[in-house]
Amino acid sequence: MEAPLIFGIVVLIFSVIIHEVAHGWAAYALGDPTAKLANRLTLNPVRHVDLLGTIIIPGLLLLSNSSFLFGWAKPVPYNPYNLRNARWGEAIVSIAGVLTNLVIALIFALVARYATSVGAFGFASLAEVVVWINLLLGIFNLLPIPPLDGYTFLRSVMPIRRSMAFREFEDRLRSGGFMTLIVFLVVFSLFLARPFMLLVDYIFRIFVGG
Repeated sequence: MEAPLIFGIVVLIFSVIIHEVAHGWAAYALGDPTAKLANRLTLNPVRHVDLLGTIIIPGLLLLSNSSFLFGWAKPVPYNPYNLRNARWGEAIVSIAGVLTNLVIALIFALVARYATSVGAFGFASLAEVVVWINLLLGIFNLLPIPPLDGYTFLRSVMPIRRSMAFREFEDRLRSGGFMTLIVFLVVFSLFLARPFMLLVDYIFRIFVGG
């Protein structure tokens, strides 16, 4: 296995883990100790790795040179009823992971720009991999599709009655389990992948100055 591929897999694994830990820390800051009590406020991969979502699917996508990268870690648990801010708490928790990925992308974009300016092109390329993967994760999770963070955020800021309807719809999809995931991936690949990747590529070029 080539070194860049290994590096991409490692970056993806830790990026999805950091995304989930950010949810937990946001919930903890708002008064919910669920993630802390479950020992999930840690970057230890053992606590977060989901065999299918963190290893198998991302690995297959990378090995097949797919232009689209997808993966997840075990969701960090939180109890919305423990959050101090009952109106906006769940929205804050849901968006924390996305914002963390975007901040990581911005930091490494600055690193890549600096590395390029001093002629360290190899190091710049590695930094750009971090930018690309975190932009993918952050922007993808903004999509208002359950169970992604964008949907949770949208549901959380809606009026109570409409929010409950959105939650019921999400629960029905969750009951479909693995089959729902397969249908989602097929629909996304057929209809949304190309415009999504064009958007990510556009933002990536803004970040790294390409």
